[in-house]
Amino acid sequence: MDLELGGLRALVTGGSRGIGRGIAARLAAEGAAVAVCARDGAAAAEAGEALGGFGMAADVTSEDDLQRFVAVAAQRLGGVDLVVANAGGASGGAPLEEADAAAWSQTMAVNVVHAPALIRASLGHLERSAHAAALIISSVSGLRPQLRAQYAAAKAAEIHAAAALGRELGPRGIRVNALSPGSILFEGGGWEARRDRDPEAFARWIAAELPHGRLGTVEEVADVAAFLLSPRASWVNGANVVVDGGQGHPNMP
Repeated sequence: MDLELGGLRALVTGGSRGIGRGIAARLAAEGAAVAVCARDGAAAAEAGEALGGFGMAADVTSEDDLQRFVAVAAQRLGGVDLVVANAGGASGGAPLEEADAAAWSQTMAVNVVHAPALIRASLGHLERSAHAAALIISSVSGLRPQLRAQYAAAKAAEIHAAAALGRELGPRGIRVNALSPGSILFEGGGWEARRDRDPEAFARWIAAELPHGRLGTVEEVADVAAFLLSPRASWVNGANVVVDGGQGHPNMP
């Protein structure tokens, strides 16, 4: 199926590795022009060049950085049709004693605050596009309790933000959706670290909790993301699409 993404222009935050890079690569393979940003400018530049687009440094918790990224990307690409708020993560740990107010604030900033800030910075361009769409990468952690409460709360907020923004911006021709991956294995990611730390416990957990006996791949998430961003998903707005292989639980016990 032709996703009709050819010629569209896409921005991806946190696009130098993992799910973000996978989404950017899938969009580029469909003929979209892509720009990525990451905290590591060299990694972002490498990813952008590899994808036939460009990349630059940006701290997604800085509204000035996001506005600069959008402005440079729009100039380089000739406009913006699609935005992907992929950057995320959590500060602090669990139990609650290990997550102070600063950790909660930072977790909210990199997840909940950055997503609408990216869309807001892109609004003028999106309103001029005939196929405008935004995608917020959340997590199954936003649907079911997990050990780091600050992360679960942030991801739940992202899902609700996508629904609210979809209703608000739909009349302006902009679709907004969320995508919630389960446990995805990629180089340098958290699940790779858990696997390497205790391979036997990791294998037992997979056998007990994952219906397909494995973790998901970046490509499996990227395929769904590309569809949601494409004109083929023109009647999908304000939705949260779960891509977890039936996992249901975000964390190892």
